[in-house]
Amino acid sequence: MTKTERYRGVVDYFSRTMPSAETELTYKTPFELLVAVMLSAQCTDKRVNMVTPALLARYPDARAMASASSEEILPYIKSVSYPNSKAKHLAEMASMLVEKFHGEVPRTMAELTSLPGVGRKTANVVMSVAFDQQAMAVDTHVFRVSNRIGLTNNSKTPLETEKELVKNFPNHLLSTAHHWLILHGRYICIARKPKCEECGIQSYCKYFQAEQKKNKKEPQMSK
Repeated sequence: MTKTERYRGVVDYFSRTMPSAETELTYKTPFELLVAVMLSAQCTDKRVNMVTPALLARYPDARAMASASSEEILPYIKSVSYPNSKAKHLAEMASMLVEKFHGEVPRTMAELTSLPGVGRKTANVVMSVAFDQQAMAVDTHVFRVSNRIGLTNNSKTPLETEKELVKNFPNHLLSTAHHWLILHGRYICIARKPKCEECGIQSYCKYFQAEQKKNKKEPQMSK
């Protein structure tokens, strides 16, 4: 199977089964989304959604959060992973938004990644979800699933994965494809033991095909 055929099959399947895939993070404004995505690093969306209501009720925008210290933010996010560093980054991020961007979340990769605690993945999520730009954010799910399926050729870094996915997915589907891969990795193509028996893209999956071939080659135990 060629890579083009694999991509075509994956797009066809998810276009039918998950046409409106979107983030599972709860947000109302670009600022709320930025905060949620920053908190979601190495943390579940479910946990983040439990934390953000109280946090954003207290600090609903950049100006409000910029007035807080990391020590004041910390109690609201202490149940997420790495709360101390995230509290520091949130305070610094909000301050820079006020100082350099008039309290508004910027829309470009360069501007977003200039914010403390905001890397390329976070910027891509904000660009695609908040501002409807075609961008491919690569988190641990996207990185793993892409390699496993065979959409990438054993890419070593998230940036390598991003470039290959951007090159091969139709541009108008990039943001949606990001959610396809995340949700597939979260619920079916899980890290330790993928649920291949429940997967609808078996025939396009490099990993599944390799497992099938390996199982056929294994000698049968004699009775």
